[in-house]
Amino acid sequence: MTSSSAASSVFSALAPYGWDEAWADEFAPYEPEGFLPGRVIRVDRGQCDIVTAEGVVRADTAFVTPHDPLRVVCTGDWAVVEPAGNPRYVRTYLPRRTAFVRSTSSKRSEGQILAANVDHAIVAVSLAVELDLGRIERFLALAWESGAQPVVVLTKADLVPDAVTLSYLVQDVETTAPGVPVLTVSATLGEGLDVLAAVVGGGTSVLLGQSGAGKSTLANALLGDDVMEVQAARDVDGKGRHTTTTRNLLALPGGGVLIDTPGLRGVGLWDAGTGVGQVFAEIEALAERCRFHDCAHESEPGCAVLDAIDAGELPERRLESYRKLLRENQRIVAKTDARLRAEIRKDWKRKGAEGRAAMEAKRGRMR
Repeated sequence: MTSSSAASSVFSALAPYGWDEAWADEFAPYEPEGFLPGRVIRVDRGQCDIVTAEGVVRADTAFVTPHDPLRVVCTGDWAVVEPAGNPRYVRTYLPRRTAFVRSTSSKRSEGQILAANVDHAIVAVSLAVELDLGRIERFLALAWESGAQPVVVLTKADLVPDAVTLSYLVQDVETTAPGVPVLTVSATLGEGLDVLAAVVGGGTSVLLGQSGAGKSTLANALLGDDVMEVQAARDVDGKGRHTTTTRNLLALPGGGVLIDTPGLRGVGLWDAGTGVGQVFAEIEALAERCRFHDCAHESEPGCAVLDAIDAGELPERRLESYRKLLRENQRIVAKTDARLRAEIRKDWKRKGAEGRAAMEAKRGRMR
């Protein structure tokens, strides 16, 4: 087979999984050595399934920096695979365009990469339970930070039959997610799926959300087949068991690629300062009009953020959530940044001194 026909074979086999000219250029240095390009569709205990022009192959990932949790092979990577061998090995992966990373629950505060080379982050939120706007903001911060375009999908819309109530719920989420499309979908009735299919039809999308959010049902509806196992959510709280236990990459029949993920109990931020700023873009825009450039939006005079709250233009809940996510992200970053830790300690001392001075002044006035 000539090199041109081999390249054509690779394109025809991998194009449904997102292969394009730019990926081909990235892979070009490895081609003379006989390596194969392929996309990782599943990772499991140090091994992964990779779709190549030769079909799906199983490969070991031991060569790819096993001790760095952010550089391990993950679902969505474009891998450089040995042409043969028992076992086969992944030699490396091509530079990622985007990466969805969260903080693990371990005390070491390591980052965990959930998916790579994602164009759309679909945040599934169930309407079967009360909306948790703070959790939506958290998902969106990670999505924006990854480089993907977030989309909020309100699932199980058939459980809210009243159109007025549904419109209020959508409005609440739209206020929480400025600049993010908010779609309502009922996989049971097939409503809203055409709009979502149009969104995910271009590029790679990752499905995110808690257990019971209806991700697997949504995936099956987009795939047109019962590929993903589905379990009923509990009536008491709308939560489900982890139907999906690994991250699986699937080509959609109408075009595009979908990565389904297990339900995420914890959604810890990982160096997501830019993402937090994007989620709360209206607060950051207001902050530029504050009298002091380092305004903490607590009690400072001339604070445009507090003025907006007093005028009813900004919900106080949004400011509290903004503060919470900023503090959490700062703690995570500080654990790996000695300079930032020193700045935080300095700020604590300054605020402590200011508090003590204010208290002394107050006591002096009382005498």
